[in-house]
Amino acid sequence: MKEKAIEIVVGTVVFFAALIFLFFVLNVTNFKEDSSSYNLTASFRSAEGISVGTDVRMAGVKIGAVTNLTLNKDSYKADAMIAISEEINIPDDSSVLISSEGLLGGSFVEIVPGGSMTNYETGEEVTDTQSSISLVSLLLRMFSGSKE
Repeated sequence: MKEKAIEIVVGTVVFFAALIFLFFVLNVTNFKEDSSSYNLTASFRSAEGISVGTDVRMAGVKIGAVTNLTLNKDSYKADAMIAISEEINIPDDSSVLISSEGLLGGSFVEIVPGGSMTNYETGEEVTDTQSSISLVSLLLRMFSGSKE
C-alpha cells in the first residue's frame, strides 16, 4: 500500500512538472492565436534561411510572422505571405528584406518603413524586396578572387 502511495505522489509531481514545462515553452515562443492581423505578400529571388513561422520585425521588434512560403511557378521566385499585427501600419513604399541575426544566427524578415502617407492594405504585395545574402557564396567569391 505504501508503494502505491509513493507511485501516486511521484506521478503527480511528474504531471505537474510537465504542465509547468509546457506553460514555459508556450510563453517563451510567444505562442498565441492572434486573429488581429492582416496579410501582405512579398516575392524573393531566394528565401534561404526563412520558413513558416519566421519572425517579421521592424526596428528589431517582432510585429508578425511568415504564414506561407511557396514557389511561384511563373516567375520562379519564392512568394512569402506575412501576417502583420493589425496595430502596425506599414507605409506603401516600405522595403521587405531577409536579414540575418549575425554570422551564425538565424534569419528573419525585416521591414524597413518608408515615408509614404498611405499604408498597405490586406492582401497587397510589397514590390521592394531584397533576398537573403548567402554567406557561403560570399566566402567563395572572396577566396576565389572573383570580381562579380
